[in-house]
Amino acid sequence: MPQIYLCFLWHMHQPFYKDLITGEYKLPWTRLHALKDYYGMVRLLEEFPSVRQTFNLVPSMMVQVAEYAAGEARDPLLECAVKSAEGLTDGERDLILENFFLAHPQHMINRYTRYGELYDARRAQRDLSYARLAFATQEIRDLQVLSQIAWFDEEFLENDAEVRGLVEKGRNFNLDDQALMARKQREILGRVIPAYHQAANSGQIEISTTPYYHPILPLLCDSDVASIAHPGVTLPHKFRYPQDAQRQLEMAHKYIGTEFGVAPLGLWPSEGSVSDEAFRLAAQSGFQWAATDSGVLDRTLGRSSGIDGLYRPYKWSQDGREMRVIFRDHFLSDLIGFVYSRMNPREAAQDFLDRIRENCRGVMAKGRNALVPIILDGENAWEYFDRNGRPFLRELYRRIADDRLMAAVTVSEALARIDPEPIDHIFPGSWINANFDIWIGAEEDNQAWDYLLQARETYDRASDVPEDKKHLALEELLIAEGSDWCWWYGPEHESTNRPDFDRLFRSHLANVYRALGQVPPEELSRSILKVSVPEFHLDPTGLIQPLIDGEVTSYFEWLGAGIYRTDPRFGAMHGSQVLIHEIYYGTDGARFYMRLDFHSRPEEITAAIELRIRFQCVRALVCPPFKVYLEGGKARAALEEAEAVFHQVLEIGVPLHSIAVEPGEPLEFQLSVWQGGLPVAALPQEGWLKLITTKPSDGWT
Repeated sequence: MPQIYLCFLWHMHQPFYKDLITGEYKLPWTRLHALKDYYGMVRLLEEFPSVRQTFNLVPSMMVQVAEYAAGEARDPLLECAVKSAEGLTDGERDLILENFFLAHPQHMINRYTRYGELYDARRAQRDLSYARLAFATQEIRDLQVLSQIAWFDEEFLENDAEVRGLVEKGRNFNLDDQALMARKQREILGRVIPAYHQAANSGQIEISTTPYYHPILPLLCDSDVASIAHPGVTLPHKFRYPQDAQRQLEMAHKYIGTEFGVAPLGLWPSEGSVSDEAFRLAAQSGFQWAATDSGVLDRTLGRSSGIDGLYRPYKWSQDGREMRVIFRDHFLSDLIGFVYSRMNPREAAQDFLDRIRENCRGVMAKGRNALVPIILDGENAWEYFDRNGRPFLRELYRRIADDRLMAAVTVSEALARIDPEPIDHIFPGSWINANFDIWIGAEEDNQAWDYLLQARETYDRASDVPEDKKHLALEELLIAEGSDWCWWYGPEHESTNRPDFDRLFRSHLANVYRALGQVPPEELSRSILKVSVPEFHLDPTGLIQPLIDGEVTSYFEWLGAGIYRTDPRFGAMHGSQVLIHEIYYGTDGARFYMRLDFHSRPEEITAAIELRIRFQCVRALVCPPFKVYLEGGKARAALEEAEAVFHQVLEIGVPLHSIAVEPGEPLEFQLSVWQGGLPVAALPQEGWLKLITTKPSDGWT
């Protein structure tokens, strides 16, 4: 009987945050993700012996974890977390106040009552000079402890008596509590790499890898390849160093083989980025299979592959070299990464497997096994889930284990069971839109590539440099070739740490010159970043009473309304574009009004959309979501007393009494966007939008 072979590939990666000259870690993300994601994701599989998976371990991430585990990492933020609050310098206290709230507010911060209180206090005092006054020694120590515990894996939060004791205590921590937090943190970090050894030795997981410092291989081989996927794109001066691509591949292959005692067969090229030249180098380096995205498959075939084409392996052959290739199901992988965090774990797991079964029905009816590649980030998504995604993953794995027609297998196991289709070339592209636009083409990206080229050419010209210094300069170059720096350049992504990534990139390049005994170019002292467009929010300033006709009748119609404008950039993960550009909202004391302005023109919005508005009043009463449906260019409100009209904009009017709100009460609301029965966006990303439903006779106060 035909089978469904599910191939989960979890990509575990962080940039190289260590400055090789100073020896200091500039950002803490490798350590924090090691405390929960790197450890917890593989440990969870022990509960489901029949579920086999592939873990893609990036060497530059692993060497950082190993250094933390050995207690050799110089991490200023870790030092701030474990140092006595009484002994902190003013600078260290400032570092804590600036960096110890960088976690998901709903699932990581507000999970702990005291941490949520401190977060609110810090938000209320955004000016650092005032925040210093609000955080005395006890507040700082509570923050030191809770900001670290929030990143601990669920195994420790649920099963470790000492950690549970800290969680239950909740506040007013003392020096002994702080010392316990530090000891437990070192304990978890020390367990990460052994957990992968154990799972690999048991055969439950396969280890694949990525070029050592996570570069975009096709762009290292020849940056002009970007013009194939995007003709006419503005490109920097040509960067062509295939020898660097080869070196990054060989270093990764050797590192994983040495660490685990078995050479890796599989390769997830950084960002799923592929080209014929990259495949030739990968095959030459000893890799036997690679994975990329379904969009690349479509462009390789010159048509839509369909499910029948997607759910099978391929064999790339060229110039006597061969690579087996699988193509990730982009839609299903992104459901886990960006959508299921907003759903009940059972419903999400059921929806995921129902979609797989439906997709595979036609393939299996032909008597053929189906290979379903689910490939995504193994770390960043989980902070958006309840309890770090463990309830969802447990439900998903349990259902897979119980299904006789479905098996979760490693990639190599699946390739051994299904014959591949031949292809004689691969279209050059990445997992995002089957092109390289995220990393090259924008002004910031191109400037970064030009700086990299100048440093690389300087290295080539350098002479009379001691061998150890020449090696250090090359290492810094290889780090600067990583994809993560240009991820944050250009118009696509935003983060609190974006300036830090910019400084890190320029610092690595400056270190090339220093290692060669030269003065770094002056331009490396200046930021590459241009001004970004942040999320904008203006509270209501007066009563409004717009005409609900779907038109912007006049400027004054919504004057006094609150305005929420979405951030056009993505965060650390690259998800779907935000559909809504601006939200206007307000009240006349009897009705709640909302206006939505979309990024697309009304005639371009053809898919059926469901908008859900959740209201919460001062009595902490959360009403059932108020729903508005958009389809065929028209709007329909699910509530009979409400109005919804969509023409130029979408305008909505809802009587306050219909949502159980008394005039004069404060009101909070959230908006979510659903398509195909799945949540695809939530506004605002954090918290609620608020207004006062002033009584008509009172005027605005």
